[in-house]
Amino acid sequence: MQISFQWIVRKIRYIHIEGLRWRSGVVHLLIFTMVITVTLVAIGLYHVYFDRTNLPDIEPFTRFEFPAIGHVYDANGQPLMEMAREYRLNIKYEDIPPIVRDAILATEDKNFFTHNGVDYSVIPRVISKIRIGTLVAKLTKLRREDEVNRPVIFPHGGSTITQQLVRCYFLKDLTIFQNMTVQENSNHLRKGMPLPRVLSYMIGSRSVNRLVRKMEEIRLSLWVENNMQERFGSKRRAKEEILARYASLIYMGNGQYGFAAAAEYYFGRPLTTFTVDDADKAALLAGIAKSPLYYAPSAKNTERVLRRRNQSLALMAANGFISQDRARDAEKRPIQVAVRLKNKAPLGPAVVGNVLEDLNGLHADLSVEDLLQGRIQIYSTVDVRVQQIVNEALEHGLELYEKRHPSTKGLIQGSVVVLMNRDASILAEAGGRQFYQGRPTSYSDYNRVTNSLRQPGSAMKPIVYLAAFQQGTFNLDSLVPDKPISVPDGGNQSTKWISNYDGQFKGMIPLREALAESRNAAAIWITQQIGIESVLWTARSLGVRTPLQPYATTALGASEVNLLELANAYRTMASGIFAKPYVIRKIVRDSGEAVFNSEQSGPPVSIDLNAISLIQEGLRGIVRMPTGTAHALDASFFPIPVMGKTGTTNDFRDALFVGSTYGPEGITIAARIGFDDNRSLGPKETGGRVALSVFKEIMLRAYRERLAGPVPEFPAQMERSINNYLKGEPVEDVSLPESGIFETNG
Repeated sequence: MQISFQWIVRKIRYIHIEGLRWRSGVVHLLIFTMVITVTLVAIGLYHVYFDRTNLPDIEPFTRFEFPAIGHVYDANGQPLMEMAREYRLNIKYEDIPPIVRDAILATEDKNFFTHNGVDYSVIPRVISKIRIGTLVAKLTKLRREDEVNRPVIFPHGGSTITQQLVRCYFLKDLTIFQNMTVQENSNHLRKGMPLPRVLSYMIGSRSVNRLVRKMEEIRLSLWVENNMQERFGSKRRAKEEILARYASLIYMGNGQYGFAAAAEYYFGRPLTTFTVDDADKAALLAGIAKSPLYYAPSAKNTERVLRRRNQSLALMAANGFISQDRARDAEKRPIQVAVRLKNKAPLGPAVVGNVLEDLNGLHADLSVEDLLQGRIQIYSTVDVRVQQIVNEALEHGLELYEKRHPSTKGLIQGSVVVLMNRDASILAEAGGRQFYQGRPTSYSDYNRVTNSLRQPGSAMKPIVYLAAFQQGTFNLDSLVPDKPISVPDGGNQSTKWISNYDGQFKGMIPLREALAESRNAAAIWITQQIGIESVLWTARSLGVRTPLQPYATTALGASEVNLLELANAYRTMASGIFAKPYVIRKIVRDSGEAVFNSEQSGPPVSIDLNAISLIQEGLRGIVRMPTGTAHALDASFFPIPVMGKTGTTNDFRDALFVGSTYGPEGITIAARIGFDDNRSLGPKETGGRVALSVFKEIMLRAYRERLAGPVPEFPAQMERSINNYLKGEPVEDVSLPESGIFETNG
């Protein structure tokens, strides 16, 4: 085929024209790109340096109102439990040891005290990290493509301490910034960003999200530094305050926030105790802040943590904060973190549960959230030393039962509460055993002191006798019949015959003997004489709020109550003072202001004081009299004069003992043991056998260790009256007619 000269000329001309068109297109593309880039840069610079709209509230930041740890303290200021959304200990600048400050500055921001929130000297280093290859690929393809695994163009790095603080504190705001720190790695462009949408087609959504977050971070950092300088009067003071906030806010791994909380968690020491000899520990803490996931010490990442710590030490030495010799010495030290006990049961979980339950009703402006944010601290009425005794005594009592019944090991449950007689303040409380079903008890677990409604059994009888004394027709020496007697069977057209525990009847006996020996028949007879409404009124007067059934068997403990109500009824009988049990003594804001202070002192009980005196003597007789169900407490090894009553429910389902030392200066202890599924404890497992030992250990140790004050003595006249009875001296017969003893209904 022949090619003419004219065809070749036309072809060369065509190629030349197409080349000119291609070069012109490239030039136009470059010009367009430059215009867009300059426009975006100009808008970005204006936003960063001049736009001060849409800013967050800086007041909580300047007031240092960071979420901290809420504490529930005992009566002596000892912590019972820490509670927090974020476990943080806010710390002032002057309380940060110099070695820790140096470690932070060397590792994170060596020019912190000279820049204004942004360190421009690191820009070349940051630019050098930009992934140019990724950028070119994006620009040449010019299509929106954001694969999950594609690397972003702008990597992390170069943030000052102020920028990190801004990122952690302000950019997580959901209302203004829509939590930029979380969304920056999303493959979807953040909402409400029309202008960067164009840029996202060029470099990708993830890169745009990160670039926008960085710009907002710089803008807020400049704004924060300026505001802090105005607030505190100088750049130096502003910087110190910012550093303190950074050291308090930053996440340090394992649920710990801030250097102070981390020091106690990882090293078991307050941060304020660190000296220059602790350079290795300071460097380790400073290294965690970069990435807690990788650099928080654990058994799995020792080498990585060690390498990071030594890098921090090298930076400290390079910047002149420590000598090279000290750095080398610190590098040789192994990483030793504090031993944290696992499965350690909290000391008073039931108490803490009560605190949280009562908190909302005490002050209109306070809630559990205030405690979780560390805005308030709560001081309880509990004595942690008595609480420890209660925990141990309950476990010992349960172990004794389990030795008799090995198949029940770990299944049997119990509860105990200790009240101060003068004001019903809760001195200690155990809502269950410390470990149950393989885990330690929590404050959110079932509290058997307050939530469990169970029959009190014979522990209800003293209320019946007090009601009889209140009417004025009975006294301790009145003769009452211990003979067969029947009652209506729960509203059915039949009767139920009442028997005693020993299956015997003793005939006419003194009332004090009927009470001491817990004779069922006598208690029912007295109830029939005075009326069940009198018993119910007396129970309410003693503080029982759970509705009791208006049946005669309520006198024998057939109606359910919770243990706290029962304990308070005995406390009222022991002191003659009406009061409602309480556990919160004082609430203090983080500013130091006390917003609640309980100085509770109840009025005298509405029951006749002579009747109170009689029931006190009767309860004391249960211990003093040889046939009394609590006579085991009248022994040389138990030198504490007490009064109290055993309780055993039908089929031995629950065993109780409730007792007190005398008067307003005494204490009251209630203990109950039983299964949650209401099964029987077994034959002869009575209150005197199962629960009495728990009461005895608590009472003995509380007074022996001088935790409950001096042991109150019973009035001499009361003790003489019991002595006279025990000596067999004649008593006046004031017994009532036996009418109604054999009456039945239906």
